[in-house]
Amino acid sequence: MTEESEIRNKVAESSLITFNLEDLYQVGPRITFDLKDFLFEGLILREKDYREELKNRDWSAFQDAFVNIQCSADAIVPQWAFMLAATYLQPVAKRVVMGTPETLETVLYQEALANLDLLQFQDERVIVKGCSKYPVPTSAYVEFVSKLRPIAKSVMYGEACSTVPLFKK
Repeated sequence: MTEESEIRNKVAESSLITFNLEDLYQVGPRITFDLKDFLFEGLILREKDYREELKNRDWSAFQDAFVNIQCSADAIVPQWAFMLAATYLQPVAKRVVMGTPETLETVLYQEALANLDLLQFQDERVIVKGCSKYPVPTSAYVEFVSKLRPIAKSVMYGEACSTVPLFKK
């Protein structure tokens, strides 16, 4: 095979940086702590009973887990009830947030992006990879491109063979 007919991988030879947001995914169990399970007749939270149940609960199931606290029932739950649950969860869980499982993922990605060294993208052409096996919230893509906009030469979305241009200086 002559040099002229050799197949070249132009993508590999380019100066493009491909970044996959799923690389920031924090592996570990996700658990929802739902206050609906503590409501009397599914309607109200009795403080004395709630405190007693939390005090006597085995918290080992939440060990090293990422936990979201929510109340999925249509009930008015006082703010202190969520806070009290967090005081029991915080010593055992990796991270505790108020909200849905989606809120949990958003917070985890916000924290990871806040700690990401952006200097690697300075004046570079960046492709933000789109497909992932882990759930990456859309908010993480928006946050990431917002951080890249002031520093990158260009930002694209997708795969190297088929990108959607988002920004170019």
